[in-house]
Amino acid sequence: MNRLLLLAIIIIVGGLVASLSLFDDHLANAGSTKKIQFTQTITSTQDPGIGHSSEQMAIVLPPNNGSIYDGTITYSSSQPVQVVVLHQIDKRDSKGQPVWTVDGNTFYAETTIDLNSTGGSMNFAGSAIGLHSTNSSQFTATVSVDGWMRVTTPDVVQATITPLAENNTVKLVESTIPVQIPMHKGLVNGKDAYYIITDSSNNLVANTISDKQNWKVQLSPVLAHVPITSLGDIFIFTNGITGNGTQGYQDDVLSYMSSDKQYSPLSKVINVSWNVGRGPLILNSTQAILNANMTGKIKLTVTDTILNTPQVVWDGGKLNVRTNKTLSDQTSYLSGQVLDIDTNNMTATFVGHRGWGPDGKTIYYIITAGTPKGPAQTMGILDVPSLSLLGLSARDVYHFTNGLQGAGPFGYQEGISSAQLGDTAYSPICKISLINWNYPNNAKVLENKNDIDYEKSAGNIAVQEATLLGNNYILDCPIVTP
Repeated sequence: MNRLLLLAIIIIVGGLVASLSLFDDHLANAGSTKKIQFTQTITSTQDPGIGHSSEQMAIVLPPNNGSIYDGTITYSSSQPVQVVVLHQIDKRDSKGQPVWTVDGNTFYAETTIDLNSTGGSMNFAGSAIGLHSTNSSQFTATVSVDGWMRVTTPDVVQATITPLAENNTVKLVESTIPVQIPMHKGLVNGKDAYYIITDSSNNLVANTISDKQNWKVQLSPVLAHVPITSLGDIFIFTNGITGNGTQGYQDDVLSYMSSDKQYSPLSKVINVSWNVGRGPLILNSTQAILNANMTGKIKLTVTDTILNTPQVVWDGGKLNVRTNKTLSDQTSYLSGQVLDIDTNNMTATFVGHRGWGPDGKTIYYIITAGTPKGPAQTMGILDVPSLSLLGLSARDVYHFTNGLQGAGPFGYQEGISSAQLGDTAYSPICKISLINWNYPNNAKVLENKNDIDYEKSAGNIAVQEATLLGNNYILDCPIVTP
């Protein structure tokens, strides 16, 4: 079986990037026979089999060429599921029996045990085993397996122990995806600016904006402690003229355009409320707001809330839109991070980059701005000098400069983030560090922060902060939920 196809199956249907190392931990070597023993929680995804796109699948044991699994599986699922056992066959042997295939070339005879139950236990033998649902609703299951993997050649065992690498290359399914995000229209000195809201230091504000824009704003408590010199202001109206502002009134007012040297994607929220009998009317600039406050027409309330509000379109400019919309592992970090800007439907579509969280779980992030200028220009993003002040408020993101080739920004494996959504240390701002394998031919896939720490302590890798002329490489690269 083509090993890249195997990896596609593992990653698409099983979400097993983070769990394969755990799988390896539970293999006890006995020559060409491996003992399998583990308990694991998995979540289903769309069944990639041809003709099964409206169904859900969670692979428990992935297929390996020349391998047969046998043993006992016990499971508990969030909804009734079937147990599916796959048996690899030659394409010519597909003569009417139920089969499963991803690409129309590699075929599996399919045994479906329709227990239609949320839990059970059974013996099995086959090339692969998974849980399946005939509807499109995602399910989560906890599975215990006690059995053996019997292989015919040692290289098959090695392929399982070092997943994701073939010909010194890492291949992840959907290493890049389009991410469509709703835009907001604001005002800067009387002129329009279109921006997105990705993160908030305040959970209530995050939830309120999420509900209004129907797209998840993430909580980042770290933002509450960023240096005030790194912030702009966003004035949000709490009453007055009805409109499309964050709270349903006139458009929000921002203090700077992206073209201004003081611009920052991070904005401090200042609430604006009209005093009784003193208005309202449209205020379209910071100065107009300050004047209205001085004359008692409005009340300003400076909050502790910080939002990540990167601008997409501004007076005289916009983020670079890629002319080639085809996403490629080789070009995903070059020549622009935006696929489409639609001011009629108020959406911006970014390139979503796949990476690993600190525990090995898959994450996706977008990139809106960066500094220093050289790397920012190469990526086709704004150079924002104010980001250089945010090193202490950033999460660490580790990128690889050699080793296994892949979809990372330097052409090697995808990066690893030191924090992910839900962590108290999560920040949309990233400080880039570089990982260099001391002996590149011995490189292997690293999937989490513990892997980095282990290889560093063993002397196998060198880790250092990315700098240019003494300046850290900082990005506005919020993690998103596509």
